[in-house]
Amino acid sequence: MSASLAKWRRPFGNFVLGTVVVGVIAGIGYFIFQKSRVTNDSAEMEADHAHEPDHVDGTMPARVSREARQNLGLNTKAVAPEDYFRRIELPGLVVDRPGVSDRGVAAPIAGVVSKIHAFPGSMVAPHAPLCTLRLVSDTIHTAQLELFKATKEIEIARQQRQRLEGLAASGGVAGVRMIELENEIQRMEVAAHGYRQSLTARGLSTEQITAAAQGDFVTEITVRAPGEPLPLPNANPDETNNSNSIPSFFFEIQTLNVALGQQVEAGAILSVLADHRSLLIEGRGFRKDLPQLQQAADLRLPVEVVFDSNDHVAWPENQQLFQIEHIANVVDPTSRTFAFYLPLANQWRSIGTETNRLIWRFRPGDRVRIFLAVEPLPNVFVLPTAAVVREGGEAYVFRQNGDLFDRISVHVVHEDSQSVIIANDGKLRKNAFIVQNVASSLNRILKAQMASGTQTNLHVHADGTVHEAH
Repeated sequence: MSASLAKWRRPFGNFVLGTVVVGVIAGIGYFIFQKSRVTNDSAEMEADHAHEPDHVDGTMPARVSREARQNLGLNTKAVAPEDYFRRIELPGLVVDRPGVSDRGVAAPIAGVVSKIHAFPGSMVAPHAPLCTLRLVSDTIHTAQLELFKATKEIEIARQQRQRLEGLAASGGVAGVRMIELENEIQRMEVAAHGYRQSLTARGLSTEQITAAAQGDFVTEITVRAPGEPLPLPNANPDETNNSNSIPSFFFEIQTLNVALGQQVEAGAILSVLADHRSLLIEGRGFRKDLPQLQQAADLRLPVEVVFDSNDHVAWPENQQLFQIEHIANVVDPTSRTFAFYLPLANQWRSIGTETNRLIWRFRPGDRVRIFLAVEPLPNVFVLPTAAVVREGGEAYVFRQNGDLFDRISVHVVHEDSQSVIIANDGKLRKNAFIVQNVASSLNRILKAQMASGTQTNLHVHADGTVHEAH
């Protein structure tokens, strides 16, 4: 029995030993498999991190397709360092030039409006008729009657003198009588001259006065526009400044203050004529701005003026050189500001085919922004305000690299409502193409791509090959 038991134990031991060996081998293989799997996962994670954008140096790319650039209206431009003047911004307003821009036309005599020749918005030449008044003044009628009587009496006295000259020569008439007759003629001529001057002062023309002296009395008077306009100080005489010039000067009827059948007194304003060829820009500054304004006025420095109206497409380029003409010597007690003035040469054009109606580019009441240079900033980059986006204390611009736009952190030296001044500290290179207008939109696109995990730092060629952005 012992021999048979020993015979049975030998194969069983071999089986157990083989099982142990197989288990050890399987355990070693599983350990190697797990370690290689961890190694591969680590390698994949490292590879994934290798494609993430660099968040340390401030340069991060955003991918923008051609269609997206067209939808955004994206505009890029090569930049270069330049010398720039730091500017202060002051508000301004287009105003009439006192004593030149507006002219009132008054009724020379009392009368009733019987006809209106020119209406608001119309253009009238110098001496053109404005309205007709039917005379109701007894003074005018009396002056015409006395002028007629004096004229006729002068004619009668001269005829009498002519008849008596022959008798006086033969001694038939005393010489004293001839002297008295001559003095009487002179007195009547003086009276007639006075009546003529009175009628002239009341607006009657020379032809009308001559007709009244012959008995053809004037019952209506036509009020006309003034003569040639006043000379414009510092005006631009070059009519090429206008897109559609008219051949000669015209007044514009700005307001009409009467109606048909209305009775007006002598001196009443019938209408107001406008001459807007030359206007003024009235700027406003505080006391702290006075030294800079005085320096600009003394040195005749150019001043930049930006008009709020966006009409530069419909008009020729305005090439005026703005300079301060004078500074007011009084301070407004309410706003605590003082005024300063810049001449403004206007532009005009006719409406359609009508030459008697004009459109002025600049109008009294238009708001402007005045930029005054005060301090030089040499060797800096000048960008539009829309080219820079801010996040907290950081400021970024975007540099184009094919379909990629690299976000670059920059140092802002100065900014106003129009421009942002960037320090030339090596962040931007000369002739780099920088986005000029939609930096905030590109920044939102970049954030969206980062949040979605989209790889933005790959550049795709037309043949399908890719490489990292550079």
